[in-house]
Amino acid sequence: MPDRSVRVAWVADAPAMARTQARAWRTSYRDLLPRLVLDDLDTEALAERWAHDLRRPPAAAHRALVALEADRVAGFAATGPSDDPDAEPGRDAEMTLLVVDPDRTGQGHGSRLLSAVADTARADGFTRVTTWVFATDDAMRAFLQSAGWAPDGAHREKVVDAEDAEADPVHQIRLHTSLEDA
Repeated sequence: MPDRSVRVAWVADAPAMARTQARAWRTSYRDLLPRLVLDDLDTEALAERWAHDLRRPPAAAHRALVALEADRVAGFAATGPSDDPDAEPGRDAEMTLLVVDPDRTGQGHGSRLLSAVADTARADGFTRVTTWVFATDDAMRAFLQSAGWAPDGAHREKVVDAEDAEADPVHQIRLHTSLEDA
């Protein structure tokens, strides 16, 4: 079994993160998101965006963490302070993204990333972490709930294709986990 670990993402990880994100979204969301959105995922543009965000995060508490299999990116998570209207500043963090390569699911990478997200948020003084998931993403919701996350009753509609004025919004629900119980 190769070495498996999680660490803070480096700028050099940006291309692998972009490829992983595009593969995962095309696999996981092919029945949820408009085909054009998935077909138009540009890994070079995603890599440039990740490199920029890793070089210049909006604040010190914004982090990207990568799950590694040996020296290869198998998944990643992004976190930062929650900007939800009901968030308690300094107490509520948000996991904005959790992505595992479709060929590497079920190997513990997602669980290691969740643990690292909690450890990182706790070290930054947060007491709760939230995340938004598509209401129809049963696999992600089941995975998070098996790790102790729970819906908190919040929901929202989000337009995924901002360039398409006719695009239907997708329904999302918010899950949370307390860092005080751990």
